[in-house]
Amino acid sequence: MGIFSRLGTLLKSNLNDLISKAEDPQKMLNQIVVDMQNQLVDAKKQVAMSIVDQKRLEKQRDEQSELSKEWERKAMLAVRAGDDNLAREALKRKGEHDTQLAEFTKQSILQKEAVDKLKDQLRTLNDKIEEAKRKKNILVARQKRAEAQRAIQDTMRGLSDTNAFDTFERMAQKVDSIEAEAEASTEIGGELAGDTLTQKFKSLEAGSGSDNALEELKAKMGLPAQTVRAALPARGESLEGIEGASESVGVPTGSRSK
Repeated sequence: MGIFSRLGTLLKSNLNDLISKAEDPQKMLNQIVVDMQNQLVDAKKQVAMSIVDQKRLEKQRDEQSELSKEWERKAMLAVRAGDDNLAREALKRKGEHDTQLAEFTKQSILQKEAVDKLKDQLRTLNDKIEEAKRKKNILVARQKRAEAQRAIQDTMRGLSDTNAFDTFERMAQKVDSIEAEAEASTEIGGELAGDTLTQKFKSLEAGSGSDNALEELKAKMGLPAQTVRAALPARGESLEGIEGASESVGVPTGSRSK
């Protein structure tokens, strides 16, 4: 194979590949339907012209039939007048019209048969075009469905990429770190904000509340109190309240003056 032949084959293969890739099924099918519709219009025009020809032949046939009858009437008139030569001329003219009548009759019959065939072909073409439209709609729907499935698969392949999941994991760790830093900052800020001594007394008061509840429960059960925990007065509580509580549990009042 010569170099020019190989080059020609290469160009043809590349051109066919480009054309194949550029073909859009939906656009191609739409164009085919448009072409078939145009062919249908042309076919209808041809059938219409054939019908016109048939009507013209039939009209000429009928005219020849009338002329033949007319010359036959004239021949009979000449016979009655005793003019045989004139009658012969009339019959000769009638024969000419009979010949034309036979030819037009034959052609009109052939034309009618041709028109009937053209009408059948026209109906067949119309049916094929309607079938092509239905197939086009089905193929276009299949194409769109396949394109949607392909798009979904491409998206799923993108999601299954390990890089994407690694990024998610890295971002989750980063968010966890940010949350831990925020919690630590809040805790440090709470410890450093305000009077630390006040915070210590608040903790002490919270602990004494549970002890008081325990002593109340023992008194309710009739059990002797084993120890009395000296506590600082709670917020809003006076020293007299604490002294009264001490006297009620048997603590000597004289110890208060020490």
